[in-house]
Amino acid sequence: MNYIPLASRYQNMQYNRCGYSGLKLPAISLGLWHNFGNVDDPTNFRNILLHAFDSGITHFDLANNYGPPPGSAEENFGKLLATDLKSHRDELIISTKAGYTMWDGPYGDWGSKKYLISSLDQSLKRMGIPYVDIFYHHRPDPDTPLEETMTALDLIVKQGKALYVGLSNYKPKEAKEAISILKQLGTPCLIHQPKYSMFERSPEEGLFKVLEDEKIGCIPFSPLAQGMLTNKYLKGIPETSRAAKATGFLQAAAITPEKLNQINKLNEIAKTRNQTLAQMALAWVLRQQCVTSVLVGASSTAQLTDSIETLNNLEFSSAELLTIEQILTG
Repeated sequence: MNYIPLASRYQNMQYNRCGYSGLKLPAISLGLWHNFGNVDDPTNFRNILLHAFDSGITHFDLANNYGPPPGSAEENFGKLLATDLKSHRDELIISTKAGYTMWDGPYGDWGSKKYLISSLDQSLKRMGIPYVDIFYHHRPDPDTPLEETMTALDLIVKQGKALYVGLSNYKPKEAKEAISILKQLGTPCLIHQPKYSMFERSPEEGLFKVLEDEKIGCIPFSPLAQGMLTNKYLKGIPETSRAAKATGFLQAAAITPEKLNQINKLNEIAKTRNQTLAQMALAWVLRQQCVTSVLVGASSTAQLTDSIETLNNLEFSSAELLTIEQILTG
């Protein structure tokens, strides 16, 4: 069945300017970290991706190692790009990253020019496109000179393989140095992608100030703390949840009685706002002045719809913010 996107797709999405640039991003962007690999249902991830586009989500965020297996999310996205979205490439912002282990040997990880150039070439081949809109260095490399890594990002733009570059997981001092080098090279940093949520607030300790001072956009990942900030954990740890699995980024040990108490108290505030807990958590992230967009994952179209409906209520009263702060720090 041929896909025809909704004519009304741009009417209800909010678009925010990304730092000091001409680029606008949707307030909600779709991350393909989970649910788009070869182990996942292709019909489901096609439905999610097309529902995102129908809803005005124009930004799709990938990385070389997304899957599993690594690389398969880019391959699967590329297939949909070649069929359903073939005539809509110029309506999309496609981003990918390199910085974590992707292949064996000394050149398949971290931040050398060799790795970054090779990785992006592989990513472009998997997706079947000549360039990405944003290419990120996924994490700082303690052993490679920052100048080499930033020079590689600059070269990638000058080669036409990316329109913009960004950083991810850089701490304030590292970010400031990298931003300065890129500026000198003539390829300014567009955006930073940190981990940020009600339960992970380290970007407030200097990073946001750096981004605001340098007029750089911000797109937090894991805004729902790997699902903790949803209704999934209100009554404990479900057997089907990420925390119940032995492997993964969210471990059962992280769901303490104190954390469950916080989650339930936050959920009560969300109810008074006529929001789900997830919606309130996303709105709380988006309230930050430097946040351009927030990255969400989705395992179903219904879950994605829930995230998008966050935009119906983004305002917080000072009383609400104070109560939330007391819950998070108390």
